[in-house]
Amino acid sequence: MDWIYVALGLVILLLAGDSLVKGAVNLSLRLGVPALIVSLTIVAFGTSAPELLVSVSAILDGVAGLALGNVVGSNTANILLVLGVPAIISVMHTSEHDTRASFVQMIAATLLFIVLCSFGTLEWWTGLILLAALAAMLLHAARETMRHQKATALAAADNEDEIEGADPDLGWPKIIVFLVLGLIGLPLGAELLVGGSVNIARTLGVSETAIGLTLVAVGTSLPELATTVMAAIRRQADVAIGNVIGSNMFNLLGIIGVASLVGPIPVDPMFFQLDLWVMLGASLLLIPFVFFGKDIGRTWGIVLSSLYLAYLVISLT
Repeated sequence: MDWIYVALGLVILLLAGDSLVKGAVNLSLRLGVPALIVSLTIVAFGTSAPELLVSVSAILDGVAGLALGNVVGSNTANILLVLGVPAIISVMHTSEHDTRASFVQMIAATLLFIVLCSFGTLEWWTGLILLAALAAMLLHAARETMRHQKATALAAADNEDEIEGADPDLGWPKIIVFLVLGLIGLPLGAELLVGGSVNIARTLGVSETAIGLTLVAVGTSLPELATTVMAAIRRQADVAIGNVIGSNMFNLLGIIGVASLVGPIPVDPMFFQLDLWVMLGASLLLIPFVFFGKDIGRTWGIVLSSLYLAYLVISLT
């Protein structure tokens, strides 16, 4: 039965990812907002829902370490796997889009998270700091949205047809339906897949720590993977990389921020031996694509995916 749940969850994830990307792109056109900004908010938050559900549940169930492992592992998977696999399928022309500001925010959020982890336990006051940083990021995104609306109010209507996957005739009811189906389907599919996968892993005798950093992390990152694969196929590179950057920021600031308010999260010293630095190193690998105009081609896709496979092997041994 667990294998059926895994298969069903994967199908739901793929369909929901396509629906969310379509809804987000068309929403950006109706509001005169770049797809990048929409992906940094609606898409990123929607695809991070599984991590939030898993982390809060872990705190309430008395396995707080799983919450931390889930987020750290998911952020690493988001970059190496979620950007790597789609790049193998289709070259992502990320050089056409400016993600420098959001990338710098993601690195700052990562460094802040590591510093707070160094205290040994993430408590309510660290949660408030993380949530305050998230609020500042959202405020910055809102200001950028308003600035863009004023600067490109006329240009947005002229360039609608240039964005592949956009439908100028798609009405508000359909856009809302696409977004709702995506936001509901992604966590539902992830829950089915993760639940089945965890049961299978436990049957095979895999430890819960390994499950948190690997299997659960990969499972809760599948919404991002599904969304990014569909975005790459539709050649929506701005949605693809924006979704990953936004999701990583929300994972560190929002999910751990909320989870820390639910209960204290002890930081296992093992995270400082490998996992936190792998997460930071994976984030820094995006520098060539963000600052030097490099596209994420198939070669890079293979490199990123291979690095993640190597990380999985090391984590499980």
